[in-house]
Amino acid sequence: MDLYYEINGEGHPVVLIHSGGADLREWTFVAPLLAKNYKVVAFDGRGAGKSPSPVEYANYVEDLLELMDYLKLNQATIIGHNIGGQIATDFALLYPERVANLVLITPSLTGFHYSQEAEPYIKNIMDAAPNVDKMTEIFLSTPIYQVVTHSPQKDFAIQMLRHHFQRMLKWPPFKTIWPQPPAIDRLQELNSKTLFIIAQNDSADHYLIADHFRKVPKVKFIEIADADHIMVTLTHPEELYREINTFMEE
Repeated sequence: MDLYYEINGEGHPVVLIHSGGADLREWTFVAPLLAKNYKVVAFDGRGAGKSPSPVEYANYVEDLLELMDYLKLNQATIIGHNIGGQIATDFALLYPERVANLVLITPSLTGFHYSQEAEPYIKNIMDAAPNVDKMTEIFLSTPIYQVVTHSPQKDFAIQMLRHHFQRMLKWPPFKTIWPQPPAIDRLQELNSKTLFIIAQNDSADHYLIADHFRKVPKVKFIEIADADHIMVTLTHPEELYREINTFMEE
């Protein structure tokens, strides 16, 4: 196992998958709360934090399977944020027997096409490379990140973003592999008990993703008030913990 991971607590296993632009540190405030009742596994995805960069291919779903096999976790609650939620969804569709509960925090979705308004934003970030400070400034400039930029966790979020961009600029060319057909076409097959958490100040695209998840047979929707998209795990850990813990105990 070449991915970096940390384990805290005892009991039913919970695996945390971080968002894009972050690493396992985004669970700094959520993981200790969950670890009071559960065995919490947080890990750095390939190319993030202390884990190695992709080489030719990156298969994040199979990385999760390999980690669970290595740790001898036959079944776990999977919690994913943003692209971590995308990985968790694809994993639950491919390996449903390994998922006790599924918690998706403002997730992305394989096969979903983002609005054209998002394209200039991404282009501006990439055009600013290799100026990491400028890339970070543009990344945090949109309204959906204003909660974290006006919170005590602003510097922490910036620290993770800078580290992510520094790592990203050193990645070799690689291809990301996702299961086919894409998850957007298979959500009605998702049988795991699912909690879908969205931030009140999230983007219109992510509210559209939430609408797609209404096809899931056993899904519960929760909105976190006064939260934004990317760092709700930093700004609202207690609310997330309460919702997740209640959901798992039901």
